[in-house]
Amino acid sequence: MRFTPTVFLAARPLAAALALSVLPQLARAADNFPSRPIRMIIPSGAGGITDILGRVIAPKLGDSLGQQVVVDNRPGASGVVGSNIVAKSAPDGYTLLMVFPSHPVNQSLYRDVPYDTVKAFAPITLVSAVSPVLIVNSQFPAGSVPELIAIAKEKPGQLNHGSVGSGSMGHLGAELFRSMAGIRFTQVTYKGAPQSLTALLAGEIQFYLIGSAGTVVPHVKAGRLKALGVGAKQRIAALPEVPPIADTLPGYEARGWNGILAPAGTPRPVIERLNREIVKVVRSPEFNQVLASEGATAIGNTPAEFDAVIRADVQKWAKIVRDAGIRAE
Repeated sequence: MRFTPTVFLAARPLAAALALSVLPQLARAADNFPSRPIRMIIPSGAGGITDILGRVIAPKLGDSLGQQVVVDNRPGASGVVGSNIVAKSAPDGYTLLMVFPSHPVNQSLYRDVPYDTVKAFAPITLVSAVSPVLIVNSQFPAGSVPELIAIAKEKPGQLNHGSVGSGSMGHLGAELFRSMAGIRFTQVTYKGAPQSLTALLAGEIQFYLIGSAGTVVPHVKAGRLKALGVGAKQRIAALPEVPPIADTLPGYEARGWNGILAPAGTPRPVIERLNREIVKVVRSPEFNQVLASEGATAIGNTPAEFDAVIRADVQKWAKIVRDAGIRAE
């Protein structure tokens, strides 16, 4: 239909009236929220860190809200499948999404993501953050980040780095490392972190930026691996003696995180209620104990702060994906 100026002017009061009639309904729904069970979609398979954290949060959030929170795993395409379900869901607070580091990357990694990463969701809170750790075999000659960089420059393209797939935090963090250090190396892809660690221990690869410290600590303490640096800007509790990579490459930061989103347009009172209750769970001693075992730390910030994190990561990793020519596998 083609609008004439007259039709358009006539339509505006009607649209305004409809909007005003909907506002009280949204306000009443927000006042009564929640009045039925909530679904929390985990866009990954069972057993991973995102699934573990979601299943810890769900029952505690349900207790505080007085309604059951049901976990629903919908893996596929690095989180795109599950995220799309939430993006297309009613913006009423009854469908939530627990996202992981691939969320701000997917828009650049895939050609046809069916939603806008920033505009399709309403951030609630950043739940946790985890720092990648740069590790080498105990027999590898480098004992620090500067020494690793020096060896890589002496042998351009000859060092192998382990990766668990295109767009993973370890892969992107390594590409950021490559760019800032001015070195060349070869990315070798493995099915998962256990296979990459096995390859590192066997000498098939020379270094590996693993996504979480939790898996690394026992190997470091046993002397099988050396941790050269962490991706966070500060030292981390799991490996307090290991300096940030940023000490060598100022401005370097690569960190993973988990957070909770709702569909865009969810009423502000509902977002604020969910934020308050989820932050209580995130900052509880029980939840922090789970995070510590994974080498992660609790965050629990505001919706606006989480929104800023997502927007910054979308831009940051888009440049890395573009410059490195990374494509989804």
